[in-house]
Amino acid sequence: MVKAVIMIVIVGYFIGCIHGSKVAQILSGVDLKKAGHGNAGASNATLSLGWKYGVLVALIDIGKGVIAIIGAHLYLGDITYLTEEQRWLLTYIIAAGVILGHNFPFYMGFNGGKGTASIIGILLAVDWKIGLFALILFIILSFATNYLIVGVLEFYLVFCTATYLWIPGIGPTIIALCLFTLAIILHIENIKRLAKGTEPKVISAFKKKK
Repeated sequence: MVKAVIMIVIVGYFIGCIHGSKVAQILSGVDLKKAGHGNAGASNATLSLGWKYGVLVALIDIGKGVIAIIGAHLYLGDITYLTEEQRWLLTYIIAAGVILGHNFPFYMGFNGGKGTASIIGILLAVDWKIGLFALILFIILSFATNYLIVGVLEFYLVFCTATYLWIPGIGPTIIALCLFTLAIILHIENIKRLAKGTEPKVISAFKKKK
């Protein structure tokens, strides 16, 4: 079991290291680590390069979350000696690996994105109905408040709540809470700017003319 966990974490990590920001850099010539807030994620791509690049980066980073979870389900489903709780625990472990790979890719000096797009993909793959609900609410709150960070926090709250209510075993809930805590830590500066009224607004992304 320990070897399986280590292998799954490593696989998840390297999947997470596949960054949409690198594709955006190739197409635009702009290194997102040196633009905007220096974050290699969809939000900084949107604010620095415009909404089209933001969508591109988001789709790639969402996609790797979806692929990792679906792949885990297919692989673990064939292992007959695993219980349902064990399968879900291992699935959430690979999800954690994806987020860690996205946030701390080795080739970026362990300083990547913040994991929002990838967690969206993960929840969509865990349960597409809940994921779609959380995503729609994410979009509504982000535009209604004009701040992306509000939608981010909402999405993690739904992720943790859904995990606690519908995923068997305490392990996945603990992992979900740890990922939420990590997201808060990585978004501390956004939260501080939000309190000061200096956080970039969602509408500003649509004013970019890249």
